[in-house]
Amino acid sequence: MTSSIDEAKEALGERLREIRRRAGVSGRTLARLAGWHESRVSKIEYGRLKPSDADIRAYCEHTGTKDQLPDLLATLHNLDAAYLEWRRVLNTGTKRRQHASVKLARRTTLTRIFQPVIVPGILQTAEYARAILRRSITFHRIPDDLDAGVAKRLERQQVLYEGDRHFRIIIGEQALHTTVGGDGVMRGQLDRLLAAMGLPRVAFGIIPADAELPMQTTNFVMFDNRMVTAETVTAELTVTQPREIAIYARTFEELAQHSVTGDPARALINAALERRRD
Repeated sequence: MTSSIDEAKEALGERLREIRRRAGVSGRTLARLAGWHESRVSKIEYGRLKPSDADIRAYCEHTGTKDQLPDLLATLHNLDAAYLEWRRVLNTGTKRRQHASVKLARRTTLTRIFQPVIVPGILQTAEYARAILRRSITFHRIPDDLDAGVAKRLERQQVLYEGDRHFRIIIGEQALHTTVGGDGVMRGQLDRLLAAMGLPRVAFGIIPADAELPMQTTNFVMFDNRMVTAETVTAELTVTQPREIAIYARTFEELAQHSVTGDPARALINAALERRRD
């Protein structure tokens, strides 16, 4: 879990503590009225325990601040959204998650993508996307809506050609070699990357395998300067703290400095293609 989530939890706790103190209610009194152990109040107010909806309602009821309940609940629910386990995101299959990606992409003017080991979804062929999403369905044991998921992923790619949008995409050289769907699928995907390099709104780079990187990092996507998403094995993280977003922006620029573009990037793709033709 990122530090931004911890900070948000602490900020919510501090706000609840301020509400309680302004109402002249001691922590011991609040615990008694709510039927809690005394330690629960301090754990919530110092960010060591994330409150439940019922906890928030108890604070508002016993401090006479029911007018603040909607805003406090919204804050709590936004905190929940910052760390979403894949079992929750994908519990109905892949389509809903892909649909959310389409909506987010259409609200973004500048999208920055870093993907070290596979080709990012916005540049995937249908066959490559099908293989990726099939893996996800099998691994996460979710409902099989493969066709719908692939259709939504391909729909998202329309943003490459619509409106005043721009894309900066960096992949690791490993993404050219990670096998997805077999040699035939990979040849089609590599050809697609060569074509994507000519798109006027796309700045595309590849970090060579022997590049000396400034830090270790996982994949992430930046949506303008308002939000970053990153994927782990178990969950998707959403970062909205301006301080952290600035760090991701600096990281992206560092990665871009270590990437190759134009003819050197094409050479890496063509070399990977030749190996797939052997």
